[in-house]
Formats: sequence, C-alpha cells, structure tokens
Amino acid sequence: MAITSTQTMNPASVCNVAVGRYLDTGTVAAFTITCGFKPRYVKVSNVTSRDQMEWFEGMDDDSGVKTVAAGTRTLSTSAAITPTSNGFTMGLDTDVVVTSQQISWVAYG
Repeated sequence: MAITSTQTMNPASVCNVAVGRYLDTGTVAAFTITCGFKPRYVKVSNVTSRDQMEWFEGMDDDSGVKTVAAGTRTLSTSAAITPTSNGFTMGLDTDVVVTSQQISWVAYG
C-alpha cells in the first residue's frame, strides 16, 4: 500500500479563525463574507435544515463538498464557495442558502 501525504505548515505563523452567522429574510442571493484573511478552509451550515457546504484549500473556486441532512455527500462545481483575498463568497446553493433560515459559517486561514 502506498501513501502520499502533503502538509503545509509554518510553525511561526498564526492561524486566523473567523466565525459568524448570516440570515437573509428577503430574496436570497449569493453573499460575501469579509473576515480579513484568505481562508484555507470554509464551512457554511444551514442551522435549520442541517445542510452544509465545505471548501478546502486546493479545490476549484465556486466548488465545495455538500452534505445534506440525509447524509448524502456530493461535489458541487457551481453555486458553492469561492475564497477571496479577505474572505469568501457563498454561491446560491438552494439547499444551504434558503430565505429566513439561519446560516452559520467558519473560516480558517
């Protein structure tokens, strides 16, 4: 069995972490979060439905691993997460971003 593993870590660096909530009671749309750093990992969860989207460093922009409450996981290649230089944009995935449903998010950089 062959194992290939890579890791990027600078022991002198500081890990940035930001968390927050988002609620849109109007017409839902993609939204942008400014957290002050370029994230290496983002997780956006719909607290109401328990559906969620995750993006990991190295994935394409506007992509993510979507997990629905029933447990099904799929790779989304549109309407997902795009990192920016100081935050991220969550696309309009209709399972995760729903009008009047609480969204929680976490970003690590």
